[in-house]
Amino acid sequence: MFKPLEVFVGLRYTRAKRRNHFISFISFISIAGIALGVTALITVLSVMNGFEKELRTRILGVASHMVIGSASNGMDSWQTLPSLLERYPQIIGQAPFIRAEGMLTAGEGVSGSLIRGVSPEFEPQVSSLDQQMTIGQLADLTSGDFNIILGYELARRLGVRVGEKVTLVTPQASVTPVGIMPRLKRFTVVGVFEAGMHEYDSALALIHLDDAAKLFLKPGQVSGLRLKLTDMFDAPYLTQLMVQDLPRGYIITDWTRQHVNFFRAVKTEKMVMFIILTLIVMVAAFNIVSTLVMVVTDKRADIAILRTLGASPGCIMRIFIVQGVVIGAFGTLLGLVGGVTLASNVEKIVPLIEQLMGRKFLSPDVYYISDLPSEMLWSDVIVISVIAFSISLLATLYPAWHASRTQPAEALRYE
Repeated sequence: MFKPLEVFVGLRYTRAKRRNHFISFISFISIAGIALGVTALITVLSVMNGFEKELRTRILGVASHMVIGSASNGMDSWQTLPSLLERYPQIIGQAPFIRAEGMLTAGEGVSGSLIRGVSPEFEPQVSSLDQQMTIGQLADLTSGDFNIILGYELARRLGVRVGEKVTLVTPQASVTPVGIMPRLKRFTVVGVFEAGMHEYDSALALIHLDDAAKLFLKPGQVSGLRLKLTDMFDAPYLTQLMVQDLPRGYIITDWTRQHVNFFRAVKTEKMVMFIILTLIVMVAAFNIVSTLVMVVTDKRADIAILRTLGASPGCIMRIFIVQGVVIGAFGTLLGLVGGVTLASNVEKIVPLIEQLMGRKFLSPDVYYISDLPSEMLWSDVIVISVIAFSISLLATLYPAWHASRTQPAEALRYE
């Protein structure tokens, strides 16, 4: 024997043919349960990572990584900011904007709207709106022409098409000889975008920065400066750094603060799903306990003989730990292979299943994400594998301890 006694005997017990076939069946169920639990954990977490990434991409396709604003209603000296921001190599895009609220009307259609004044020249540096245009393009927003681009749902709600007119009613009022009247302006619809997020498609409207400054009485001012970073996850750190470096009076926020409730909900949901699916592994671990308890009962005479030959209680305990560890390791390995394979090909497997069943799991009429995205993180795979193996190892301790307590005289009395 070139192995330690415990490993040799434990492996021999694992692969030996049993008199009691029910024990072999329970061992198989234990391996299958662990493999199924690990596969489900890796696949579900990968799909949830994919959904989170897809939603984050769609949100940041319209929003921005960081926003520099002012404590007052407008920023007068925003033209000096680009030179101040040159010291931060993480910033790769900058675009001024004016944010306001208004009410759009067209015929009998009325809808509240978030109005964003943008510069067609700089906006593509911080968002992907130019790539999300279904009709028209950002360049159609020209200064002085009072053109407007609407979200898909907003245009559908108002019942307007490209080339038709909409009226924008602003919260500001004008004093006229006949009294105080709301400020109105007619705009021509020159484009429609579809970001894939109902929050933006149903409420956001884009106009030229100069037109917004005239309409909302902000000559030479902007609401802030939107920034794009090389790595979006640097935003919290860079925000703290810029608060200390930039002059007083600026308010700096990043995407993690603007959508904190949404991403916190996604994180909580992932944690809950992880705990629920881990219960599958724990059920399989209880099967390991059952298997080893029955093996200990079946091998009482063998344990007694080993004890009379000089094996210590610790040696007996390690024999059965080896047997349980082999079951847990084999199940974890099978689950690892199955989970990685399934998570890597879920985007191909799901359309095939949909085609065979003749139905769509995520209807595009209801869901903005109609496909199942997947992003497998090796960090998740490693954590899941370690947890599954650890649960399997813990499940062996009681049966192994019970085996080590076997008394040779008692076990051999009726043999």
